[in-house]
Amino acid sequence: MWKKILAGLGLVVLLIAAATVWLWSLIDTSQAATDVRTSKAGQIAYLQQSLAAQADMPPRGKVLAVVTSTAFYPPAVVDGKTKKTGYELTELSRFYWVLLANGFAVDIASPQGGDAPRVLDDDDMAEFDYAFLNDATAMQKARNTIKLADVNPADYQAIYFVGGKGAMYDFPQDPDIARLVQAMVAQQKLVLAVCHGPAALALLTNSDGTPWLTGKKVTGFTNAEELLLMSDAEKRFSFLLQSKLEQQGALFAEGPRYLPNLVIDGQLITGQNPWSVWQLAEATVRALGEEPLPRLASAEERTMQLLQTHQSQGLAAAQSQIESLQADGPLQRNLVVMMALVGAMAGEWTQSVSLLRLTQQIKNQQQMQQPQQ
Repeated sequence: MWKKILAGLGLVVLLIAAATVWLWSLIDTSQAATDVRTSKAGQIAYLQQSLAAQADMPPRGKVLAVVTSTAFYPPAVVDGKTKKTGYELTELSRFYWVLLANGFAVDIASPQGGDAPRVLDDDDMAEFDYAFLNDATAMQKARNTIKLADVNPADYQAIYFVGGKGAMYDFPQDPDIARLVQAMVAQQKLVLAVCHGPAALALLTNSDGTPWLTGKKVTGFTNAEELLLMSDAEKRFSFLLQSKLEQQGALFAEGPRYLPNLVIDGQLITGQNPWSVWQLAEATVRALGEEPLPRLASAEERTMQLLQTHQSQGLAAAQSQIESLQADGPLQRNLVVMMALVGAMAGEWTQSVSLLRLTQQIKNQQQMQQPQQ
């Protein structure tokens, strides 16, 4: 009997080892080796051409991006530890460049003004984000944000609330946010928000005291997205964003977890998560009366398109799409692996395995496209 048990255990160990080796083989190490940290706007074709063409032209209008001033979680909600937070740079930088490329000026404001706390996630950052960090004008604005109390809403055609978990602390009850949104709405200007940015709208009221969000279509970082990676979110925040927006009477549109989702309700445009920023930015340009300049989708966007196909139509449909997507540029295998691991964390094993099979197919296609030695 012991020999059978030991043989069985040995087989299990071998299977686990083989699975680990296979999973590791799916990781694209060449992606990690690509250094985009020195990227500059003038090196990105989309920005190089559009910014040069507009160098001597006045802006078509101005948009105000609002970021959080909260740099740390309150000690009481993180067991007395010091944990940083702030706004997500990718949610500001990508919006910033799209608006500039289409002729609009972007100012940056925060509740306290000055140098607002940035969250830099190397796993998510790409050339546009580093180009922002390496741009003197962009960083001058980011390090010297306008204090919200000093903002005149008449100067702007739209107000954009950037996400980041810090927004959950200083956006909801800020009187200047309420003042600015009220003024923008009265003049039928755009109100925009992404990810945790809709926290700015969560407690707004009409003149009669009723919730401003009642009956409005909206999205934002969902409870499913929040709780999967931060199980103590209900302790850290005074409310979960989706729950609060729904309590205020909003018609919350929850898209698939960590996939792009854009909701437009008149002058109110919201995005669910960081991967929704590109869509939100170009929807903003359209809402401001301009057709966005053509832009080659990023590797992340193409991969997200593939993941959306997988989510809505299944593995076979996604596999059939790989070749056409890769014709426009590379796909990010590591992003698909990450989504597979997220699925495993959620106990969605069938979905997780399917995504790993999709990753294998991407790898196979990429190897076929490599030039022969």
